[in-house]
Amino acid sequence: MGNLKIGRIVLGVCQTNCYFIYEDGKKQVIVFDPADQGEYLYNKLKENGFQVEAIMLTHGHFDHIWGLEALKNLSGAKVYAYEGEKELCEDASLNVSKGAGRACIVKADEYVRDGAEITAAGMTCRLIATPGHTAGSCCYYFEDDKILISGDTLFQESVGRTDLPTGSMSTLVRSVREKLMVLPENVKVYPGHGESTTIGYEKEYNPFI
Repeated sequence: MGNLKIGRIVLGVCQTNCYFIYEDGKKQVIVFDPADQGEYLYNKLKENGFQVEAIMLTHGHFDHIWGLEALKNLSGAKVYAYEGEKELCEDASLNVSKGAGRACIVKADEYVRDGAEITAAGMTCRLIATPGHTAGSCCYYFEDDKILISGDTLFQESVGRTDLPTGSMSTLVRSVREKLMVLPENVKVYPGHGESTTIGYEKEYNPFI
């Protein structure tokens, strides 16, 4: 298809990338990882004519969820997460929000299994479970448009940290190698922090692979 557009708003103390995806010419969006300032995020999108139809979490760390409650309440959007992340999402100690000074838990409307397709706002993506950064980290792959929302699993020339609850470096590296590096090289990768990259670039330059 190649008709999807992606926008980015950087939010919160960890400078988290909050992405929104929409079809060219349409105003219904899927928001990924509302990191903070949910009301600001909602108003910013609304000012530009966008309507939030769904919210998807790549994982449950505090710096990816602090804006979720406000955004959900204002938009009425359905929240999706990987079923393996339920425990962390719903525990303020595991998701580090308590330790970061703003205890927060979130509950998805739908906990999705690995490999399942999700359709929202007329767009379809596939959830790819990529445990390692957390036990339930995942990515969202829009196959027709070669777009991967990678959260904190894969960064430009790096991978996510694994020293927080439920993290495992060996599991993370295996996830990246077996789940992500098998995707086409021209897939554009949009990580939770920093700049975008491609699968092909990471195959060549990422020292963790």
